[in-house]
Amino acid sequence: MLTLRQLFLANNAQTTDFPLLLEFELAEGIYMYDASGKPYIDLISGIGVSSLGHSNPHVINAIKDQLDKYMHLMVYGEYIQTPQVRFAEKLVSVLPSPLNSVYFVNSGAEAVEGALKLTKRYTGRSKIISCYNSYHGSTNGALSVMGNEEYKQAYRPLLPGVNFIRFNNPDDLTLITEETACVIIETLQGEAGIRVPDKAYMQALRQRCTKTGTLLILDEIQAAFGRTGKLFAFEHFDIVPDILLLAKALGGGMPVGAFISSNQIMGSLKENPILGHITTFGGHPVCCAAGLAALEVLLNENLVEQVEAKEKLFRELLVHPAIKAVRGKGLMLAIELENFDLNKKIIDRCIENGVVVDWFLHCSNSMRIAPPLIITHDEIRKACTIILEAINHYTS
Repeated sequence: MLTLRQLFLANNAQTTDFPLLLEFELAEGIYMYDASGKPYIDLISGIGVSSLGHSNPHVINAIKDQLDKYMHLMVYGEYIQTPQVRFAEKLVSVLPSPLNSVYFVNSGAEAVEGALKLTKRYTGRSKIISCYNSYHGSTNGALSVMGNEEYKQAYRPLLPGVNFIRFNNPDDLTLITEETACVIIETLQGEAGIRVPDKAYMQALRQRCTKTGTLLILDEIQAAFGRTGKLFAFEHFDIVPDILLLAKALGGGMPVGAFISSNQIMGSLKENPILGHITTFGGHPVCCAAGLAALEVLLNENLVEQVEAKEKLFRELLVHPAIKAVRGKGLMLAIELENFDLNKKIIDRCIENGVVVDWFLHCSNSMRIAPPLIITHDEIRKACTIILEAINHYTS
């Protein structure tokens, strides 16, 4: 009889020839437990998803309550479904006033796809600008605006009319013109190894987009919901996007994404042609119920206000001659090491010792630190002790 691992390798599509092959049976709080009961600290939150930790009781209860009422009823946008309406209402209530129209989808990549279509439809333009080393997803349109040719070259031809600028380099902003439909940019670059732009750059970007009639899309799929110490990362820069992209932590562990804009801009999807963007499962009522519950927990338990002190503790503890830099904001951090080989050895040893960390797609010599926001100071100390032991093991 085949083991679960053998079945996984035989029947589940693989993304590499070397999956982690960790097998968990339970997850609660910041911990995941394998079949033997061994706990692992999830220091990457399932890549930014589990910001409240695993199995938050308020989220679980919201899911159960909605299951007793109904699941899928109709494709998105046709029926008035309470979870969608209440979740959109709550999101709009915590966003600046121009962002008052929420389109729920299934994932971050689908949010990107919908937003790109929306900008072309609203502006009547077709040219798109993204950033080098950006990551916005793996679907065809999202891949087109990824700023790393290594991951794109095998899938060309992609969308035409996409050009790239250097992140946080004001000299390139002149490339945004009256022919540009949109600039899509991560508020903080994630897979580039957590790159934080200057406030002056972000404000100049906003001004250039406004001047040229270009729509500014801010991708906060990783950075939103307190991850950086603000509810939304754009709050650090005193700007507001034309379109905001959300996913990952949006669903409290359930799959949901959203692109959010103004009623005026979003309304362009309704005609010429009608049904300009449609989705069967987008805004699934169970996912929306979970997302609303997660947002309520985030706000009611003041988790965002605790992030800055937790970042400070990580920075105080993660000091070692082998650490070249600690970059990022809030609990969205990168530890830069000498090279990928060293980083991978340290990551593997951390996992062996019960702390799950990871590397970045476009910055393989840096280690990802993005724990659930509920992590305590004692748990931070415990995790950092294990990380430093692993670094010492390979560098001393």
